[in-house]
Amino acid sequence: MSYIINEACISCGACADECPVECISEGDERYVINSDECVDCGSCAEVCPVDAPQQGE
Repeated sequence: MSYIINEACISCGACADECPVECISEGDERYVINSDECVDCGSCAEVCPVDAPQQGE
């Protein structure tokens, strides 16, 4: 199960800087996580100031 970034994202980039596998990139409206590359480590969620990264289903 990978993480997703919800609509609370403020596009600060903190999550992308923290990702150990570099699977987070800037999308059109918010940052996005490549679910095929995400290792479900939670590093992005730990640094996000608005709790936008959440575990997906």
